[in-house]
Amino acid sequence: MTKRILQPILALFSPGRAEDKVFKESIAHVIGARPSNLGVYQLAFLHTSASRETAIQGFRESNERLEYLGDAVLGMVVAEFLFTKYPYKDEGFLTEIRSRIVNRESLNQISRKLGLDKLIEYDGNHRGMSPRSSMYGDALEAFLGAIYLDKGFRFTRSFIIGKLLTHYDLESIIQNNINFKSLIIEWAQREGKDIRFEILEERGTRHHREFISQILVNDEPFAQGNGFTKKKAEQSASEKACGLLELR
Repeated sequence: MTKRILQPILALFSPGRAEDKVFKESIAHVIGARPSNLGVYQLAFLHTSASRETAIQGFRESNERLEYLGDAVLGMVVAEFLFTKYPYKDEGFLTEIRSRIVNRESLNQISRKLGLDKLIEYDGNHRGMSPRSSMYGDALEAFLGAIYLDKGFRFTRSFIIGKLLTHYDLESIIQNNINFKSLIIEWAQREGKDIRFEILEERGTRHHREFISQILVNDEPFAQGNGFTKKKAEQSASEKACGLLELR
């Protein structure tokens, strides 16, 4: 069923090329099994900047649809894992820890640790791409979508728990669950300071956007931070401000 649905898209990838063998061995090394449907993995590493035309007029295929699928599978597996591991923690705790596990910065790091950054096809070359680019985390999610389509949910769940979650120190994540923005706001209230946050810049495209946030104290620039959401950027700036003020 999966192969039939994806057939018009997978036809974009020509089988039998010499590099296919190397690619197949790379995938097998990462997932610990021989891939059955090589084309769906090739699609997982096709960045939107290198998207290809399909038989459907006006539709260019990239890894974005697989990213959507992989994101859903990852979120579900991590939610179940945390639900089982912490039976007496409330919904707020579980949501926050899951958010920290699946945030773009963490997925970027794991993607590079697995060597997936070397498999991504974009713009014809790899020069000039920032190591903080969300491209790596996006490709990891698309890769999970490909594994799910190729191997099924049980295999994908085992891969996520056995190969991805092992990169996290959960106890450290829990202990460092600090809301730096709240700390800096509380400091300003104690000291009688006026504090406000502003977004200085938005970089990237609609799908791969990065925000630069600045904290102003009494209308004077104090600290800056960046992140893939406005909230993350404000937290980053707040963490730097807390460091300057020794509030940790």
